[in-house]
Amino acid sequence: MSKPSILFIGLGNMGNPIAANLLRAGYRLVLADLDEAKLANLLPLGGVKADDLLASAQAADVVFLSLPGPQQVEGLLFGQGVLAAMKKGACLIDTTTSSVELARRIGAQAECLGLDYLESPVTNAIDGAREGRLGIFAAGSQSAFDACKPIFDVIGEKIFHVGAHGNGATIKLITNLLWFVHAAAIGEGLMLGAKAGIPLDIVAEAIKASAGNSWVAEHDISSIFAGHYDPSFSLDLCCKDLRLAHDIAAEQGIELKMGGLARERFEEARKIYGGDAAELHVVKLLEDSAGLLLRPPYGQKP
Repeated sequence: MSKPSILFIGLGNMGNPIAANLLRAGYRLVLADLDEAKLANLLPLGGVKADDLLASAQAADVVFLSLPGPQQVEGLLFGQGVLAAMKKGACLIDTTTSSVELARRIGAQAECLGLDYLESPVTNAIDGAREGRLGIFAAGSQSAFDACKPIFDVIGEKIFHVGAHGNGATIKLITNLLWFVHAAAIGEGLMLGAKAGIPLDIVAEAIKASAGNSWVAEHDISSIFAGHYDPSFSLDLCCKDLRLAHDIAAEQGIELKMGGLARERFEEARKIYGGDAAELHVVKLLEDSAGLLLRPPYGQKP
């Protein structure tokens, strides 16, 4: 059976390597991004630029989104009319970390239009996108999930069908909430070791070999030590996701105390360093207040 044609919209840090993997797997992709320079590496792989977005949406079997957040998704689907332009029986796959409310609204409208919709946020960062080992939390009908599973198998490693629309955003925001709580805390552990005079590489390896280990310890400590603080994910995105997680909690009548503290720290970091600053500037807050940069072997003065 021939592979479905895909209109792929959003070729940023995550979307670009996802699109590249689909092209290498033999999928036909029409590509769209506000920054056309982001198409440059994909055209030699067989990607085609979308000259007319709505016409491309009408022709596609699958419209695939990888956008910064719910505002961009809503503007594209409803404001620009991409959802209404899609042909009956086509499927929308949205990997954006979005809101529960928007996912449910898209799902209701997609049903009215005779479209399938898989709300499918992803995890495991740029490395996972590049290597085709994303975690995928797909919400929507079982039939749509089964039909699109071959696409997910190309880009993902652990793929979950999580039920009704809104569940994808909920699970993704749970995972990001824990990520950001750990990111806000990891610097404190490293700083305790540095101030005690323990070599930072030993502190890091001890954390990874202990009950204190986490994805953050495995993935992010090297970014702190390198001093670039992981530029692949911005403070703006961190704060957006923490706000969305708190929106879910408010709807459920739950107070996120640990999440609230993490949100305060990330908002403080954004205020000081700017929204485009890298995620782990939340650790730089501690470095600046302690007067010590977390750089092996023993830290260094700013």
